[in-house]
Amino acid sequence: MVTIDELKFDEKGLIPAVVVDYATRRVLMVAYMNRESLAISLEKGLTCFWSRSRNELWLKGATSGNYQHIISVTADCDRDSLVIEVKADGPACHLGTDSCFEYPVYKSDTQEGFTTDALMEMILDRKINKIEGSYTSYLFEKGLDKILKKVGEESTEVIIAGKAQDKAETVYEIADLVYHVMVLMAESGISLDDVRAELGRRHVIDKKVKQEKMT
Repeated sequence: MVTIDELKFDEKGLIPAVVVDYATRRVLMVAYMNRESLAISLEKGLTCFWSRSRNELWLKGATSGNYQHIISVTADCDRDSLVIEVKADGPACHLGTDSCFEYPVYKSDTQEGFTTDALMEMILDRKINKIEGSYTSYLFEKGLDKILKKVGEESTEVIIAGKAQDKAETVYEIADLVYHVMVLMAESGISLDDVRAELGRRHVIDKKVKQEKMT
């Protein structure tokens, strides 16, 4: 573990901190810390920065209620910048958006990224704005029974591929299952954050069970 004394603060006694959502990996904001604000952050488990404009300590969320609960703090190889993973209680930006980074400058026409969050946004959009020829819109038009039937069918396909120990086919069928489960989530008003939170609770329980077995 790296200590505060091992970090390299600049000539003004500051170190840049990139704040990232621990679940989505999305960059929420970039701010600066000094030794005192970093020490407060580690003690409280909440992000505390040094405001260069106001020249004072700034506990994120103290005014807005949008606290950022720290999961981890990691220094880079030169020890002169930090990445802070957090669980945020609300928007990171003072403009009310989840992230301060909402303004595209460039997007490649040939390279495309993928995230489950983007897929869920597309699925939710197809639920609201039906598009002719869209399979996702078709599922929503047919309703819950059709969606549940597809989830059942894809679950069976995963079992068959898994039993055959065919990795490529199993991956393919799992992807189909995940997609249809996400359609079910959208139909049922369940968000990815709901599932992440439940998995997070189970992770904590699993760690406790392991510790109990060791004692």
